[in-house]
Amino acid sequence: METLCKIRDIYRAIAEFETVFQQQYGICLNEGMLICSLQKSGKCSSGEIASLLGLTCSNASKVICLAEKKNLIIRTLGNNDKRQMYFALTEKGTKLLATIQNAELPLSESLKTLLNIK
Repeated sequence: METLCKIRDIYRAIAEFETVFQQQYGICLNEGMLICSLQKSGKCSSGEIASLLGLTCSNASKVICLAEKKNLIIRTLGNNDKRQMYFALTEKGTKLLATIQNAELPLSESLKTLLNIK
């Protein structure tokens, strides 16, 4: 039971972090992970994004849609198969990610401990 309570505490800490993160940057945690993943991977298909983020294809589609509406990512057609869509960061997405990466993120003590940050 102790493990379950610790996992609950982790979920609470992450939810608290996401609330502050969203207020500060105007994006949810999944959108943040999306732009971070696209920076590392370049352009990706929606299936690749789902895999990178550990989301179902349906949930990944929702995150992609939110990020597109905020002009953080752009959709392009595949070169060989015009039915295939790929997503990449926009200039706005790149700038937002740089801002986030250069900022001190508002981590609770429990998250700092888990992430081994002092």
